[in-house]
Amino acid sequence: MSDNTPAAGAGKRTVTLIDNATGKQFEFPVVSGSTGPDVIDVRNLYSDTGYFTFDPGFTSTGSCESAITFIDGGKGVLEYRGYPIQDLAEQTDFMEVCYLLMYGDLPNADQKRKFERDITYHTMLHEQLVRFFEGFRRDSHPMAVMVGVVGALSAFYHDSTDITNPRHRVIASYRMIAKMPTIAAWAYKYSIGQPFIYPRNELRYSENFLHMLYAVPCEPYFVNPVLARAMDRILILHADHEQNASTSTVRLAGSSGANPFACIAAGIASLWGPAHGGANEAVLRMLEEIGDASRIPEFVKRAKDPNDPFRLMGFGHRVYKNYDPRATIMRSTCHEVLDELGVRNEPLLEIAMELERIALEEDYFVSKKLYPNVDFYSGIIFRAMGIPTSMFTVLFAVARTVGWVAQWNEMIEDPTQRIGRPRQLYTGATGRQFKPLAQRA
Repeated sequence: MSDNTPAAGAGKRTVTLIDNATGKQFEFPVVSGSTGPDVIDVRNLYSDTGYFTFDPGFTSTGSCESAITFIDGGKGVLEYRGYPIQDLAEQTDFMEVCYLLMYGDLPNADQKRKFERDITYHTMLHEQLVRFFEGFRRDSHPMAVMVGVVGALSAFYHDSTDITNPRHRVIASYRMIAKMPTIAAWAYKYSIGQPFIYPRNELRYSENFLHMLYAVPCEPYFVNPVLARAMDRILILHADHEQNASTSTVRLAGSSGANPFACIAAGIASLWGPAHGGANEAVLRMLEEIGDASRIPEFVKRAKDPNDPFRLMGFGHRVYKNYDPRATIMRSTCHEVLDELGVRNEPLLEIAMELERIALEEDYFVSKKLYPNVDFYSGIIFRAMGIPTSMFTVLFAVARTVGWVAQWNEMIEDPTQRIGRPRQLYTGATGRQFKPLAQRA
């Protein structure tokens, strides 16, 4: 394949595909985004050439056009609508980021007040859902509960499932952003046998979430502002991450015309996988396996051994080849929470802090850019706050809902959107002759 790059003004860039078998040449346009690598438009590849591309995992394939999130893994860049994640996490709150992802711009004061009010007054769940929760076993994984309850929302809020109606799409989007913390908190309360705590309209989003998680009816609960700010940052840092597995799942489900509640339930199911949303759970399991700070050198040695399958979880990142831009913010937040709660004598947290020191100082980790990532710190924060490991991915789902909703809305409004239909490289049997049952050996 050759790249024909004409002089400025000479026409559009194209690439030429040459079929060695026939000598035929086929040209395909090169398309540029506002930033990031250029892409080859292969939409007509099969109709023009009779060939498909083969790209397992679609890691070299752009599945859509999007204006929401930009990542440059080599440079450690993450931007929402053009704003660096560092600026948003330090200078805004989660509701501002939700508005930004939904509408493309940061809100002014009046827009923010109205948006917060609209979200706040959608936080309650239909009362019949209380009995729906009771249909699950008490020991059900909270993510199983989340998948079931979110998928069932379309049965309770069918007045906002017409995806062709812009008003329905807005209402459904607000409902999911608003109700996800309530569903998550109730999943937790149900698992520990405590009564459900209803949302309170005077509390802000992260405060309300913590209140529903930790409050009990027999005494007042006061939200710690340090923990509320930490939760807000966690939600901001996880709000969207381009076309990851769960977001792609939401888009693929939505491409069929499925209702938005079903699409978000599909995204939650994808997020549940240990290779995606379960990474911070894996960090805690690793810390438990190490068990004591005195054993850290043993496990670091194992991590360096190419013949040992053991891996230090929470270090490095598949996308970020330099550093995870979210990790710096999460690191400072982590230390703020640990200082506020005074829990540094907890054994697993001692192990985590020593591993962090080693990873930031030892040449082996620095040279390979195996820096602690966002999952490493978020798991430690959740542990310090007393959130059980089974709830880690649930909190991820709460944060990511706004990203899923924004991506789903963008897909619905895209005039070029088509139902998702990946192709395959078939390697199975062909041309087999059928034999009746009596003739089979």
